[in-house]
Amino acid sequence: MKSYKEKQAKVFETLGSDLGLKNVMETPRIEKIVVNVGTGTMQKKDRKKNDFIAEQLALITGQKPSGRQAKQSIAGFKSREGDVVGQAVTLRGEVMESFFDKLVNIALPRTKDFRGLETKSIDKMGNLTIGIKEHTIFPETGDEELANIFGLSITVVTTADNKKSAEAYLRFLGVPFKKPIEDKKTKA
Repeated sequence: MKSYKEKQAKVFETLGSDLGLKNVMETPRIEKIVVNVGTGTMQKKDRKKNDFIAEQLALITGQKPSGRQAKQSIAGFKSREGDVVGQAVTLRGEVMESFFDKLVNIALPRTKDFRGLETKSIDKMGNLTIGIKEHTIFPETGDEELANIFGLSITVVTTADNKKSAEAYLRFLGVPFKKPIEDKKTKA
């Protein structure tokens, strides 16, 4: 199992001709990884629950999350401007590389009924966004907290120019995408 650094070093020689790269500096790379958890109005209901989410996110990512505040008051949701309604972490450098390796090689395969990620989760600018329903797929979380399961979203921001090159790059790095479905007409 190769790490992110080992694979990144071989991207140009492997994918350079397929992606039409003329220079090593044009090689796509991961710029940052953003992990978000929406906590809603848990701050008012149960302060400990919001702190629990922040602690678990710090364990999972290896970096302390920052609280995200509501930008405006919404009476229907009983939220006021400035209330903490989420936690976010932006990973760069070595912490990002180790989190990416853990996500691809350990966490995603542990997901219940996992059959691969959809290629639709890559946007036109080459960024991959994944929604995870249960944070317990990460090995740092203990099984004793099963009463407080929360979901999170992970965005992998790449320097790829378009969706096609981002998909080829992320497949090369080992991101488990679903296999494309072949046309039935071509088999017959």
